[in-house]
Amino acid sequence: MQNHLPGRLGDPTMTLLTDPRMDPRVASVIAAVGDIGDAIEPLDSDASYEACVDYGTKLEALMSMPYPEMHAAMPDYSNVEQTTEVIEGVDGNEITLYIHRPSNHEGALPCIFHTHGGGMVILTAGDPNYVRWRNDLAQSGLVVVGVEFRNGSGVLGNHPFPAGLNDCDAALQWTDQNRQRLGISAIIMSGESGGGNLALATTLAAKRGGRIDSIQGVYALCPYISGAYADPPENLLSLKENDGYTLDGPMMSALVKAYDPELANAKNPLAWPYHATEEDLTGLPPHIISVNELDPLRDEGLVFFRKLLSAGNSATARVVPATNHAGDMSFPDIAPEPYQETLGSLRTFAYACR
Repeated sequence: MQNHLPGRLGDPTMTLLTDPRMDPRVASVIAAVGDIGDAIEPLDSDASYEACVDYGTKLEALMSMPYPEMHAAMPDYSNVEQTTEVIEGVDGNEITLYIHRPSNHEGALPCIFHTHGGGMVILTAGDPNYVRWRNDLAQSGLVVVGVEFRNGSGVLGNHPFPAGLNDCDAALQWTDQNRQRLGISAIIMSGESGGGNLALATTLAAKRGGRIDSIQGVYALCPYISGAYADPPENLLSLKENDGYTLDGPMMSALVKAYDPELANAKNPLAWPYHATEEDLTGLPPHIISVNELDPLRDEGLVFFRKLLSAGNSATARVVPATNHAGDMSFPDIAPEPYQETLGSLRTFAYACR
């Protein structure tokens, strides 16, 4: 009898490149250049904090190798005004904010408050893919504030939880206090992967601080929010179905420890929003949770969406087919349709929240 279970649930030898659900255009590129982490030796589950930080630094260096080509392929954004602000964080640290807005526009616009991916431990807001995303959003008629928060590893590390969250919260408060100066009508929290975690966690922190009215909407993409990658729970089947598709359990477990060295915050919703209670989630602004069909993280995003509904919130989920982790944001020239559809979805949501 033929096994119809998807991915590695039906065939343990399945890979992202052999899975028939995958966009063949993107698969051909990944086949040529390799998937994330292929060139790095995985760590054992009992690896030290120091080893996990070193692993994150090596992973970041690997992921930055194509940046020169990405800079060269950057479209012309002469119709986007790009500025920076440097503010002070709660630890006396500097936080750089990248502000993008359409040139020669009058009147207030919705603001996307963007927190970049990288598991809260690697990559930077200045990386070319994030610069392009912010520029494309601004070109569509939005103000975008990108936050250069402290990381748990890499060139902006090593600052474990809650350093990055604190930076995002400080930047949100600054953005809210400067609405008139920035010309914004609403603040929409948004980020992908680890940035999706921080978009959700910063929202929860704002609620705890009595500042939830500063946020008009949340749009989290492929959120990395459970922290349960060493021993996946049964309800998160995608961690098994799509294991090794761009992300795998050992990789994510190493990044978890770089973020939370003693794993003391494994159930803290400010570190891992998946564990938020109904009380934590009650009274939040509208949310969209967007996930990728071939992502190990798909199901934790969908579980969080259902929790939002159970807590009485306005929430919508979307599943982007034929895409790996953050695949709808990662290949704007190779697979432009999902890129533009996701960008348009975020824009439409932001205008609806004004």
